[in-house]
Amino acid sequence: MNKTGKPVVARILDANDKELMAIRKLERDGNTLVIRGKIFGAMPMVAKLTPAEARAALRLLDWRTVLFLLTILFRK
Repeated sequence: MNKTGKPVVARILDANDKELMAIRKLERDGNTLVIRGKIFGAMPMVAKLTPAEARAALRLLDWRTVLFLLTILFRK
């Protein structure tokens, strides 16, 4: 929770700026990243990212995208 008492939520949006997923919590479970949230604002979901899948996702990135990801936190 933040100072206003509202829980912190990260949202993933579609091409029309509609909410696909609200991420409520990221946590570690052994070597797996566990993502907890809701899909389409209604259905609770638990997703797991394994090290093998994380490596596969990194292979999808080119250098321009890597640079963008490094600077995204500093953009408006």
